[in-house]
Amino acid sequence: MTLNVHSSVLAVAVSPSGKQIVSGSGDESVRVWDASTSDELKELKGHTHSVASVAFSPDGKQVVSGSFDKSVRIWDASTGDELKVLKGHTDFVRSVALSPDGKQIVSGSEDKSLRVWDALTGDELKVLKGHTHFVRSVAFSPDGKQIVSGSDDKSVWVWDVSSGDKLKVLKGHTDFVRSVAFSPDGKQIVSGSFDKSVRIWDASTGDELKVLKGHTDFVRSVAFSPDGKQIVSGSVDESVRVWDVSTGDELRVLKGHTGFVRSVTFSADGKQILSGSDDKSVRVWDASTGDELKMLKGHTDFVRSVAFSPDGKQIVSGTSVTHR
Repeated sequence: MTLNVHSSVLAVAVSPSGKQIVSGSGDESVRVWDASTSDELKELKGHTHSVASVAFSPDGKQVVSGSFDKSVRIWDASTGDELKVLKGHTDFVRSVALSPDGKQIVSGSEDKSLRVWDALTGDELKVLKGHTHFVRSVAFSPDGKQIVSGSDDKSVWVWDVSSGDKLKVLKGHTDFVRSVAFSPDGKQIVSGSFDKSVRIWDASTGDELKVLKGHTDFVRSVAFSPDGKQIVSGSVDESVRVWDVSTGDELRVLKGHTGFVRSVTFSADGKQILSGSDDKSVRVWDASTGDELKMLKGHTDFVRSVAFSPDGKQIVSGTSVTHR
C-alpha cells in the first residue's frame, strides 16, 4: 500500500482498529487515510511547518501531531476538526506520544525539554527539563506512570509523570540517542544510538544490563517484540538485526537493504519484522528465520517510517528526503 499525496512524509501511525492511517508531512499537513482502500479521508490543516510526529489516541478518536512550527495539535479523527493547539515549546517538536489511557500527551523538542499535556483540555501540566541537547524520542511506560526520553546529549532519561521529577539518567552511550522504548512489561528500556550500539537498561534501577554490539554504523530505530524477549534494530549500516533480550546475543542479521535502515518494528503477533530504508523499499521478514518474505516497492524516495496494522494484515510506510 502506498499513499501518494504528501511531498515528504515524516511520520505515520495506524489507528488501534487498524482501519485508518495518519501521516504527517513536510508539506505542513496531517492526513487521515482509509487503510483498506488507501483513500484520503481527511486533510488536517493548521500547522505552519513540517509535521515530524503523529499518533492516534488509544480509542482512535483523536490524532496528535508535533511539528517544526513548535506546536502540538489535537484533532478529531472523524471530522478533521482541530480541537486544541498546545503551545509552549520554543523550537521544533520532534516526537509525540499518548499515555496508555489517552489522558496525557508527552512531546519532545529541540528546545531540550519534554512537556506533558492534558489531552482533554490542552493544558500544559509539566515541563521536564534536564537534557542539554535536542530531545529526539519520547515514550510512555505501559502503565503510564513514567516517560523515557532519548537525546542528542547522549543520554536516556526516565521521568515520573505525576511529579515531573527526573527518576534516572541512563548514561553509557557515546553519541546521539535517536530511539527509545519501554519493554511491554515496563521493566526494561531499549535505546539505539549513533555510537552504533543498542543498550538495554533496567527501568527501575537505571542499570545498564546489556550492550548489543554488531552494527557498524549509526542505529536509527529500535523496538521490542510483543513478548519482550527480542529486540529489533535498524542501522545506517543497511542491516536489520534481531537480539535476544536475556542474553544480549545477536540472533539474526537481516540483509537485503541497499540503503540506511530508518525504521523497524515487529508485527503484533511477533512473527514478522518490518523495515523501511533509504533504498526506497519496505521489507517484511520472518522474525524466527530472518528470511525476507516480501519487498514492497513503489516509494520514490527514502522510507523513513513503517508500521503494521494491529491485526498484522496491513502495512503503512512513509517517505521523506527533507530532514536528516
